[in-house]
Amino acid sequence: MVLTFSTTKGATAMCANRLSEQGLLDVNAPVAEYWPEFAQAGKESVTVAHLLAHRAGLAWIDGTMSLEDALAWEPVTAALEIQSPSWEPGTDHGYHAVTFGYLVGEVVRRISGRSLGTYFRDEIAGPLEADWYIGLPAVLEPRVARIVPFATGPDGSPFGALGDVGAGSEDPAIAELLAQLAPYLGPNGALTKAMSAPGGALSSPDVWNDPRLHAAELPAANGICDARSVARVYGACVSDVATSGNAPFRVLSPGQLNQALVQQTKGPDRVLVGMDIQWGLGFMLNLGNLTLAELGGPRSFGHIGMGGSMGWADPDLELGLGYVMNRMNLGATGDNRSADLIHATLTAVRGG
Repeated sequence: MVLTFSTTKGATAMCANRLSEQGLLDVNAPVAEYWPEFAQAGKESVTVAHLLAHRAGLAWIDGTMSLEDALAWEPVTAALEIQSPSWEPGTDHGYHAVTFGYLVGEVVRRISGRSLGTYFRDEIAGPLEADWYIGLPAVLEPRVARIVPFATGPDGSPFGALGDVGAGSEDPAIAELLAQLAPYLGPNGALTKAMSAPGGALSSPDVWNDPRLHAAELPAANGICDARSVARVYGACVSDVATSGNAPFRVLSPGQLNQALVQQTKGPDRVLVGMDIQWGLGFMLNLGNLTLAELGGPRSFGHIGMGGSMGWADPDLELGLGYVMNRMNLGATGDNRSADLIHATLTAVRGG
């Protein structure tokens, strides 16, 4: 099993959408309806849909925070309660790389009485017998492959040297992307602050191999799984999947899935270097210039993770896809490993 960074967000989005399907969550309601303490510092009108579509303006937390606080949950949610948005909520979107998990996870916890990782295990991964955990049981730690990180930048950040990863690339699209990344990856760059949130606690590449982080719940970033499990769970979002008792199980009904895939954003992402990434309710949509790889039909959706992992599904093909790796690469926007596998899979399924 492998830690999959932001591929975890797809699982978190499933949890929120499943609560909506159960009639327990209104995504258009203010967050404060479920989390009253959130209604501070200009966040009174922020909706759950704003959280899911990265429109809340809370991509980072001001100040510093220790790793221990970041892994303890409550210090981060308390800091988010008093945090002022960095832009007017609902007016723009910017990738909430780490805070997404605390924000959506706390809403899930307030509604269900269970942590996001527990809810995911009880309601989705467990019934599907999938090896996908947000909060890894200690007994499974020996199964986790060690992350081989990017080369680090001068500040020790794994993000500061992304430009070196693709150095010398002959692909003009990758060269252009790397040029765009440069000003966003300085010490005060939006992407640097978002990726190392909360408060710089996750800025060291070593932390991702720390069993303490594996055992904690970071619903935006520390899901641990194998590729088969990711494919199985995404497959269950778009079709009935048989369990060991042969009972069919589906994560989201077709109606709820259609709601989840309604486009919530438009224009460039103000954190992810202006990239054309568009969002439904927590899922990346197959719109704009999301990746260099073909991801399926126009209704396909999912989430990619830093380094190259991804979970994806195509409702029209009733297909779930999963890819995980432990050697960090540029990601699905320029990672030939996942791109080639996706292309081969789609070719086989389509019979062409």
